[in-house]
Amino acid sequence: MYEINDHFNEQGYEQLKVLKLTKTDSYELLGITLEKGAIFPEHVSPANAQLIVLQGDINFHIDQKKIHLKEKQLFNFPKETAHWVEAVSDSKFLIIR
Repeated sequence: MYEINDHFNEQGYEQLKVLKLTKTDSYELLGITLEKGAIFPEHVSPANAQLIVLQGDINFHIDQKKIHLKEKQLFNFPKETAHWVEAVSDSKFLIIR
């Protein structure tokens, strides 16, 4: 019943990597790593989402705005709104949606 999974912790920085950590009827948790200078291309989220930066810093682009996010910051964004992300440094972040 109890499980410790270190896959996200061990995930290296090679361009963009997305790891589905868990999915339930209520939410989905994604672990994302971006190598410095890498881009997570424009896309939309199917649900309202929260982004939590665990390591590094990123620029989150949405509605023609660039939002700079650093370690330990939380950012909420709405579903079905186009956005993209660029890594200012090697970065890891979670998406909860």
